[in-house]
Amino acid sequence: RKENLHHPAITFAKMNLLEINNTENHEGGSALLIFRVRCERIGHGESIFLVRADDPTHLITFRGATPLYTTASTYPWFSVRSPVLATLPDPTARNTKSSSEHFSYRYVIFRAGAFHRFENATDGPGDTESFHHERFADSEGDVNMEMNRRQQPTGASSTRLLTHQVSLHHLHSGETYIINDVLGRTTPDIEKVSSTGVLAKADSLLNRSSSSREHVNTGKQEGKKKVNFAPSPVPFRSAAKPAAAPSTVNLLSTDGLVVASVFLPVHLHRSEEGEWAAHWDYESLLSMETHLRVTRVGTVKWRGWHGNSGADGSPEGGVPVEERHKVEKCLQPFNCIPVWVDTKLFGEMYNGFCKGVLWSVFHNVTELYSSTPQGVLHTSPPNPPAPEQQFEAVAGDKNAKVLSDVFTQLTEYVMEDVTGGPIHGDGGREQSLWTAYTEVNRQFADAIIQNFNQGDLVWIHGFHHLILPSYLIRRIPMAKIGLFLHTPFPSSEIFRTLWCREDLLRGMLNADQVGFNLFEYARHFLVCCRRLLGLTNGMLPDSHGGYNLCVETGGRNVMVTSIHAGVEPPIINQYLFHSATREKASSIQSQFKGKTVFCSIDRLESLKGIQLHLLGLERFLLRSPEWIGKIVLLQIGISAFERGDDYAKTKAEVIELVERINSLWPGTIQFQECSESEMRLQQRMALLRASDVCLITSVRDGLNRIPLEFTMAHLDALAEDGKRDKRKRGICILSEFSSCTRVIRGALHINPWKISQIATAMHQALLMPDDERLRRISIASEFVTRVTTQRWALAVLLDLKSVQKNVDGQFSGAGLGLGYRIVGMNTGFTSLDVSAVAKSFKKKRNRLILLDYGGTILYNDNLDNLSRYQMVNKMRAPSMPEDRLISTLKALCSDRKNTVFVVSGKERHSLVKALDKVPNLGLAAEHGMFISWPTSKPGKRTWETIVPETDRSWRPLAITIMEVYTSRTHGSYIEETEMKVLWQYRDADPEFGYLQSRELEDHLSNVLQGYAVEVLHGGMEEGGYVEVRPLGVNKGVLAMHVIKKLPKKMDFGLVLGDDHCDEPMLSVMRQIGRRVTDIQLAKRGETPLPPLPGTVTLVDVSSCDDNVTSDLEMYTCTVGKKPSAAANFVNDVEDVHELLEVLVKMNVRDQKYFSASDLPALDPLVQSYPSYSVDYRDSSGVETVSAGVKRSMSAGLMMQSEPVSSRTQAKISTSLTDYFGAIDDTEEGEDEDDAVFF
Repeated sequence: RKENLHHPAITFAKMNLLEINNTENHEGGSALLIFRVRCERIGHGESIFLVRADDPTHLITFRGATPLYTTASTYPWFSVRSPVLATLPDPTARNTKSSSEHFSYRYVIFRAGAFHRFENATDGPGDTESFHHERFADSEGDVNMEMNRRQQPTGASSTRLLTHQVSLHHLHSGETYIINDVLGRTTPDIEKVSSTGVLAKADSLLNRSSSSREHVNTGKQEGKKKVNFAPSPVPFRSAAKPAAAPSTVNLLSTDGLVVASVFLPVHLHRSEEGEWAAHWDYESLLSMETHLRVTRVGTVKWRGWHGNSGADGSPEGGVPVEERHKVEKCLQPFNCIPVWVDTKLFGEMYNGFCKGVLWSVFHNVTELYSSTPQGVLHTSPPNPPAPEQQFEAVAGDKNAKVLSDVFTQLTEYVMEDVTGGPIHGDGGREQSLWTAYTEVNRQFADAIIQNFNQGDLVWIHGFHHLILPSYLIRRIPMAKIGLFLHTPFPSSEIFRTLWCREDLLRGMLNADQVGFNLFEYARHFLVCCRRLLGLTNGMLPDSHGGYNLCVETGGRNVMVTSIHAGVEPPIINQYLFHSATREKASSIQSQFKGKTVFCSIDRLESLKGIQLHLLGLERFLLRSPEWIGKIVLLQIGISAFERGDDYAKTKAEVIELVERINSLWPGTIQFQECSESEMRLQQRMALLRASDVCLITSVRDGLNRIPLEFTMAHLDALAEDGKRDKRKRGICILSEFSSCTRVIRGALHINPWKISQIATAMHQALLMPDDERLRRISIASEFVTRVTTQRWALAVLLDLKSVQKNVDGQFSGAGLGLGYRIVGMNTGFTSLDVSAVAKSFKKKRNRLILLDYGGTILYNDNLDNLSRYQMVNKMRAPSMPEDRLISTLKALCSDRKNTVFVVSGKERHSLVKALDKVPNLGLAAEHGMFISWPTSKPGKRTWETIVPETDRSWRPLAITIMEVYTSRTHGSYIEETEMKVLWQYRDADPEFGYLQSRELEDHLSNVLQGYAVEVLHGGMEEGGYVEVRPLGVNKGVLAMHVIKKLPKKMDFGLVLGDDHCDEPMLSVMRQIGRRVTDIQLAKRGETPLPPLPGTVTLVDVSSCDDNVTSDLEMYTCTVGKKPSAAANFVNDVEDVHELLEVLVKMNVRDQKYFSASDLPALDPLVQSYPSYSVDYRDSSGVETVSAGVKRSMSAGLMMQSEPVSSRTQAKISTSLTDYFGAIDDTEEGEDEDDAVFF
């Protein structure tokens, strides 16, 4: 465009060409430099330019400034489109110092096409920012980790400009180099482009540099924890010759990641002046900084707010609306996006549904009855106190205090309900809680989509967002979505008590990867999928030579991983070796000098099992009185207000036990309750460091990192310096119901329900020899030091990125509401083009139509197990076709060009009863075992078998064996037909039924191996069955048999089916059509078509070559959008009826040409099929029925053909049947006699 002629990019491109042409005249030669810069903080409407720092003209007028560009796949890396010429110094003058020894340049930011500013240090990415302890240890020993933003004073950018330099002495003439920069950092990373187009790292050049270098993602930095997932920057790919795809999956710096969690991993602080500040929550797994483009989405937690409704201005009310923009600005440097949810709505979601319903269920706890007095649950509870407020109970009136002040705080959110709670029955508040849960997840989905870039990974955390993938796949279906649960997953018997169980499971399965801490939780998830949704699972090979555990759902595989999260040793060591932590630990040790210190840090809820280890301590002291006065238990209870009455009762019981034990042995237990904010990582590390034995006796626990932190606190016991204190420390007594018990193998594992075992473990820990104690510490340290938070995140994200979900047309959406799902489809699997089928049908002369019966032309009777059982046992009559379908079939079969077969799995008498009234219709019963050819005489059908069935002696043997398995498998039954015998176990327990079916399959195969029968095991998605039938019988064999018996060569084929029994027929017919196409392409020397998809079962169909024409057109279609061997699909049975009716209309037109005046006579809403002109050709002759359509009509008659009042009542066409004129009949090369004009 003309207005762009003076753009700096145009000027620079011209200047480069002139300089390159004149390089031969320079003695030192020249090199080409390709600049790339990483910039994550560039705003909308801003662009980056490169300018020469040694040219004043560039810095004043910016003439010759080079623009840098990016794409969705390469962001946040910007690169130049043309290389920059660098003139190298004269080799003979290398010992002289001059400005020509370096190529100096700067980056500038343009906004709206005009200069905005130079780069500065604040443009640097978060993973290279340094963090430090601004202050440490107040009077309580708290650590405040603050981020050093390194903000320059106002106007600093104008006085101190950042300058990048490339040493020209290290470059060689005639070579091309990639200069990788990070905006805000002045040390480039140089890569040399070899002659083959592959980059060679210029380490030799960089090592010769005398100045110190700062590499992105190289070396270790103090402060913020980082993960070096892959080297940065990514290798430059030559545009002329792209490098081969790597054999392994790597996380590159160009990869984006959107992390969603209920709370953002940051702490907010508000000053008295109303200014907001934030710093990372280092205890959170998600606070980890990487070189990836990480965007975090979640709600903000201010002063412990969990969605409670408080008075105006109170912390419980959340961030004030008028100050939210300040918080958003405060969170921008952290790449955190807050989701602003209504306080009451979030409270119902978090406290009501997540904590009140899911928390208990996911920890394998359900209660039918509540101890709450009648009617309490229907009163409005007061607002709970802020979590930071410590609840202090007086020993004398503890029960009254707790039950009166705390008992009713969150009772409207608890799971138990006298009238039938949210889990059981309709009397609870399940509808409002579920509405809140879905609404919050919808708002999260909106925030994620607004910040999603193409190619980003989406990583969802927590059971708070189980249905979030269902909302995301609607709008970003090709995004790779991972879901990781940090809580246990319950057994199927517990999970099935939820009223929303199917929606939760389908939401999880809409993710591409589901992660758990332990395989035990993953196994429960797989069983729930099997029992509740009928889904199968197994180990499937991936594209990298490995195997993944996957759940198969809707033609796609959902990866299931089990990787336990760890801790971050650098962060823990920073706290552990800080002087304040050491001083606090020494103070605790001095206070209890000469005693063995046991410690336990638990939330005050029944799941943590505090009462159990208190009873264990009491049992131990009763058995071993010699230890009285020599041990002390430091019991820290963290307030759990969100648990409602469970918190109140647990606290009351703990206080009662503490008082009872201390009354017997004073000073044995030191109990203290505190808020979560008062027991942060620094306080915990001081307490764990001072303790000798750690107690974890939870009855059901998810991710609990206290045992890992305790192990880290005592790793120095393995060193010589750590042995000098003579303490018998470092042993953890760990419940076998905690997830850590699988990874902390050096701990003493106990069953917390067995009190005597807890007492024995205490005795063993006290008397353990030093060599065994050190060996246990060493074993426990293996996981802590090897599987860190970094490695855990790397493993999960690598699995997520390896998901194959970037093939166009491979996936498609189906379903409504929360039932919406992504279905795996073959490439090119599209809706059937009815117009193309009708046009092909019209011009062909020998057509074959194969139709399935139930589920295709008639709605299926076997939609549920009860209907199936009633049908088998003759307890209900089967559905019969309507008159509309019978009329359509009669019209199709009336044309001698058509050969129509209905192929069903039903018995012969059922098909005859339903369809025998249709003349010239072929029938095939029992999946093709029996076949009746078309006849014009209803009631006089003859049947033949495809394979000879002379020996039926196998039937009594099969039935006898099946009866044995039926007697010991409740819910199973035997189904007999003329040809086959089936053992149905769809009503049996899924796991036990499947095991019995496998045993029955082996039993039948051994006993019947001498007979001409086959044993099939199928229908697992419908409940499952074992079938015995004659060998070589299926619908595919029938299709080939019919084709070979046709009197003329087939030139048109249409096959319709709906379930797995029709897949052999669809596979055979599709291969026959493909074989004809491949032969024609080979004759013309054209490129062959791609191979058939894996859903097609390959068989030899060459025997049908002589029975099909060279211009055969084949259409295979399944009913329903699901994986199939068919090439196309229609939505339902009604669409099948419409398709057949359209084909009927092509048959019944007896005139060659029409005009516009004939349109009223062709209105399908006015006329029915018998009123059309039809040629019924059979052995009795030709019969013609008048259609009542005039051959011609004048304009005057057309205007007088009907009153105006009748024309105003005409209906608008709404389907293919109503509007037949949509069919295009203008294909090139079509015979003129066959053309129809409207």
